[in-house]
Amino acid sequence: MFGGLHEECGVMGIFAGRKAPVAEYAYLGLYALQHRGQESCGIAVSEDGLFRQHRGDGLVAEVFSEEQLAHLGQGSIAVGHVRYSTTGGKNPNNIQPVVVCHVKGNMALCHNGNLVNANELRRAHELKGAIFHGTADTESMIYTIVGERLTAPSTEEAVARAMPRLQGAYSCVLMTATKLIAFRDPNGFRPLCYGRTESGEFIVASESCALDAVGAHLIRDIEPGEILVFSGQGVQSDRRHCGGRRALCVFEYIYFARPDSVIEGASVHAARLMAGKFLAKESPAQADVVIGVPDSGLDAALGFAQQSGIRYGVGFLKNKYVGRSFIAPSQQMREKAVRIKLNVIRETVEGKRVVLVDDSIVRGTTCSRIVRLLRDSGAKEVHMRVSAPPFKHPCYFGTDVDSEENLIACQLDSVEEIARAIGVDSLAYLSIDAAHQIAGLQGMSYCDGCFTGNYPIAVPAGQSKHKFEQPIHSGN
Repeated sequence: MFGGLHEECGVMGIFAGRKAPVAEYAYLGLYALQHRGQESCGIAVSEDGLFRQHRGDGLVAEVFSEEQLAHLGQGSIAVGHVRYSTTGGKNPNNIQPVVVCHVKGNMALCHNGNLVNANELRRAHELKGAIFHGTADTESMIYTIVGERLTAPSTEEAVARAMPRLQGAYSCVLMTATKLIAFRDPNGFRPLCYGRTESGEFIVASESCALDAVGAHLIRDIEPGEILVFSGQGVQSDRRHCGGRRALCVFEYIYFARPDSVIEGASVHAARLMAGKFLAKESPAQADVVIGVPDSGLDAALGFAQQSGIRYGVGFLKNKYVGRSFIAPSQQMREKAVRIKLNVIRETVEGKRVVLVDDSIVRGTTCSRIVRLLRDSGAKEVHMRVSAPPFKHPCYFGTDVDSEENLIACQLDSVEEIARAIGVDSLAYLSIDAAHQIAGLQGMSYCDGCFTGNYPIAVPAGQSKHKFEQPIHSGN
């Protein structure tokens, strides 16, 4: 997808068990996870229980300089985070890691996901005197763990006791003075895996591509509901919360994850190729060339071309130098912004019947501008194929799939109407059944609530997603 939809964040954890350049590992890993969040990032390091941290708004390369990495120094443990906010907005106090100091020791928490009961947890903690500095649900989570830690014999036991109270999606890394604790919600909405470097450091990350970035080999995914503890005693697994219904977000394979990642044993690149092949079988088109929208539509376009026999072509050049700081204050400039970020290779499309493949259509505005670019470059016909089902419902589990009033598939009654609205000759989406099969994992179940409205767990009723996300304040 070229613009529009975002994942909430990515997490990284390193346990060396000795003095090591753990901040550098975290930096490299977050760089590899940058696609999961471009709003802010942070790293915290533990050296003999002394925590040092640096956080800021911007990309990893913007926030961390050589001097700042040197200030973080070496340590035995580190955690890191990249963020795109789906709850809490752009409050600087929401930048992670969230670090707390309490009577049982320091903690630093990084969280990927979204709690559906964050407001209830926050109210309960505020009524007990807790003071919140930000508006994100991660603070509610760490206060819940800290509360359990007052009576639990260990931090990992506190996490285990807190998990039944944490409803929703969470893939987390938690650092204490001596331990790195990784844990994942019982449904496994968001991915989390771990590996090890040749020099012995354990690495936990949202995706395996971050392990590759630091030279670690993938050991396995952390199981839904599992708590994995890295300490001087080795690696211990607590599976008391495992065994529930798995509900990995199917859109991880379609869009969110990097194509070179492996999730639950399945290649993301291969899954996207398969999505394109399913599209070609379900919704063929008479055309001269197949092109994809950079970057996430490219693999599905290649799969469509391979299955259909239609020639694959490079239809767009993406300007890799246009980053998050690009400003488009006027309407005229906003209209031209898509030409700055994405330009058509005229030779590929001029006079051709084009199959345009992208991973999704959210509001339809960016898509219609891209179609207009193709028309202006001489495309004879444009047939759009989408490697996901239509978005019809909000996501409560860590992505910014918008409220229904802003989703084009909810505002228009048919696929034909959407096709007319975005200016294509034909439009087809991937079926729900095919979406569940693209990774080729037997017996795997997914969360597809943004497509079907059928969520694996209860979500807030009778209120919009945005109303749900507002922080609760008690008082008269």
